[in-house]
Amino acid sequence: MTGIRFDSVSVAYDGTTVLDSLDLAVGPGEVMALLGPSGSGKTTALRAVAGFVRPSSGRVFIGDRDVTGLAPHRRGVGMVVQQYALFPHLRVDANVAFGLKARRTPRATVAERVAEALEMTGMSAFARRYPRELSGGQQQRVAIARALAIRPGVLLLDEPLSALDARLRSDMLAELARLHRELPSVSMVYVTHDQVEALTLADRVAVMDRARLRDCGTPQELYRSPRTEFTASFVGSANLLPVTVADDGVSFAGTPLSVSGTFSGAAATLCVRPHLVGLGDGPNALRGTVSEVQWRGATHRVCADVSGHRLLADVRELRDPPRPGAPVTLHFAPEDAVLLPAGAGHA
Repeated sequence: MTGIRFDSVSVAYDGTTVLDSLDLAVGPGEVMALLGPSGSGKTTALRAVAGFVRPSSGRVFIGDRDVTGLAPHRRGVGMVVQQYALFPHLRVDANVAFGLKARRTPRATVAERVAEALEMTGMSAFARRYPRELSGGQQQRVAIARALAIRPGVLLLDEPLSALDARLRSDMLAELARLHRELPSVSMVYVTHDQVEALTLADRVAVMDRARLRDCGTPQELYRSPRTEFTASFVGSANLLPVTVADDGVSFAGTPLSVSGTFSGAAATLCVRPHLVGLGDGPNALRGTVSEVQWRGATHRVCADVSGHRLLADVRELRDPPRPGAPVTLHFAPEDAVLLPAGAGHA
């Protein structure tokens, strides 16, 4: 059983810090998603584990080993990158065998491991094909098989689904979830900017922005009870409304609101997810004007201007949706709102 630990890891290029004092532990067998926008430091963190970048300060541990100064091939890590990096002149089985041969694994063991990895990824029937004869999803499976063939204690995945279409991404997410169940001892770090991938696959999600770790928790914790505005806005859609907190309660633009929980401080941000906002009268009713209506198949997204602020409601498909410019009343339950410190996560 192997885990990963970042101990105050920083990385800088030409005086610019791209990863700032990262403290994070990934448990044995855990899937940790590193989620954030481009330039947030998530891929740099992954490459620090793989050994492709050297921290300017701090240490990286795999299990109990300090691997900060170890070469990549000595870390026992498998890695899958965005473009798969398959060798075009090698057949599938030779691609999968490459890492094993580089480690001078006995020939009989190579054949056994290659067959095992191809079977695990559903690619046994394609062993004699070249990468150019495979679809994008099949190439990705080969890349995963190659990473698994060395039986790594740690599997690193750097936006592995970004080149696939929506249907293939969904299928491959299911495959990765299955692999996680079949490989309970392998720790996985999954880099993505796609919140659906992170929420679907990860045991925990580390939210990163501008080279720093901003939040970390289970997908449910981060979605239902975010601790910062950045987390709330990046992990799923969110309505973020500036509110005033006083002894007599919470108010938005002069309208009293009922919100569960307590909060210290006069200024706060109220977070409520669009699917928890309903149309019509109800608790915490807010009146505004429809600015846009988007049909999304099973739902309509109603966008409204409420006292100069945009409020979104994702509601079950409407037979007669309101038109832009029409007055609208929206509401949400007290227990569905979360109060956050104003500006939290954007420092």
